Amino acid sequence: MGKVTGFLEYERIEEGYEGVETRLKNYREFVIGLTAEQAQVQGARCMDCGTPFCNNGCPVNNIIPDFNDLVYRNDWRNAITVLHTTNNFPEFTGRICPAPCEAACTLNVNDDPVGIKSIEHAIIDRAWMEGWVQPQPAKVRTGKKVAVVGSGPAGLAAAQQLARAGHDVVVFEKNDRVGGLLRYGIPDFKMEKSHIDRRVEQMKAEGVSFRCGVIIGDMPKGSKVTNWAKEKISPEQLTAEFDAVVLAAGSEVSRDLPVPGRELDGVHFAMEFLPQQNKHCAGDKVKGQIRADGKHVVVIGGGDTGSDCVGTSNRHGAVSVTQFELLPMPPETEDKELTWPYWPYKLRTSSSHEEGCQREFAIATKEFIGEKGKVTGVKTVRLQWEGGKMVEVPGSEQVLKADLVLLAMGFTNPVNTLLEGFGVERDGRGNARATTDFTGGYATNVPKVFAAGDVRRGQSLVVWAIREGRQAARAVDEFLMGASDLPR
Repeated sequence: MGKVTGFLEYERIEEGYEGVETRLKNYREFVIGLTAEQAQVQGARCMDCGTPFCNNGCPVNNIIPDFNDLVYRNDWRNAITVLHTTNNFPEFTGRICPAPCEAACTLNVNDDPVGIKSIEHAIIDRAWMEGWVQPQPAKVRTGKKVAVVGSGPAGLAAAQQLARAGHDVVVFEKNDRVGGLLRYGIPDFKMEKSHIDRRVEQMKAEGVSFRCGVIIGDMPKGSKVTNWAKEKISPEQLTAEFDAVVLAAGSEVSRDLPVPGRELDGVHFAMEFLPQQNKHCAGDKVKGQIRADGKHVVVIGGGDTGSDCVGTSNRHGAVSVTQFELLPMPPETEDKELTWPYWPYKLRTSSSHEEGCQREFAIATKEFIGEKGKVTGVKTVRLQWEGGKMVEVPGSEQVLKADLVLLAMGFTNPVNTLLEGFGVERDGRGNARATTDFTGGYATNVPKVFAAGDVRRGQSLVVWAIREGRQAARAVDEFLMGASDLPR
């Protein structure tokens, strides 16, 4: 371990932020990362405990005590080597992962946890700056061809692993740029898209091909899922041309709110609103862009996507932003004796909330009010729990002014026409049915068709998508070659 008494001597150091007034003027990242010296101090706080719960708390099982120790010892080159053994894209997770590893940190039992995420962020940024992140092309090609449908974190992780195993990999993306939700969904101020672009260049050098603007199968009529495809390929053609297919298209169907007035102009899914701003940031002209300028904005949904809508609306210049959450307000601090080392239930205030947002808890939407076909307000009612059920509070109805309503209540399932096109069986939630078993894992009921990421497990975290992409790659490699040296 780094310093035996480090956890007793040093306090947790948080990454900093640019001031609110400054960062609201643009869409650049505003997190101020740790200096090398600060990261070393954070590494010194790692206890190297006998059972490092952080490893299990991390979905990709990052070898956290080891890279903490290496950073403390100023051995950054080996730190990135250790980090890359489990995580293909630490520049993604170091920015947008909620850090379940820190919740599981042993020091978190009675103190502030080690700043694991900030150390990871520092390691990968240093590695790119020093030129340590280089292509790793396979020494021997297998001649096997693999199609990956979807270029989000699961698809990218699977593609990179399979290319390094020597297979010819083609990634198909229906939109005009690579990245899936990382590209179109996550705001640029949380993760600038240059991080995706340089990984794509690395992967191209490793032999991965990318075909953007190509949709596999059909999109349901009237779908609100982002789709900028200009070419279509049938599932039958894909399975005929490739030795294996990995479905990693995500869980893209947004949860709707079918209350009176839903059809009014100005009521939109978050995933109509956010990708348009991503395209604008990329320099594209966006016809009819949904804007929050000068509007009273109501965001329905208290999760990360809702928070992203808050931050984007404030940058547009909204007059007010209000965010609804169906559940009661969580406690400000968790009950560690009850929850550790698991993800705790507590109030989470994001940087976007700090930029200006009225948060309303235990509230439900009854109706969207409008005039001349446009939304002007939201009729709400307060909720309370009785006998384990949510019930409306009598006499608590009110109407809140709203010129723009953004539905950010999560995602229900993958686009059903994709799975139907391949003939893939679905589970009770509409996801692709496939296990994570060591043998036969990620394989669907259709020969040589595999599924990984949100298309299989449902809406989840980027870090879970990377894990599933890596594990699916091993399963595909084993299917093609009879055995695999890829890590699981």
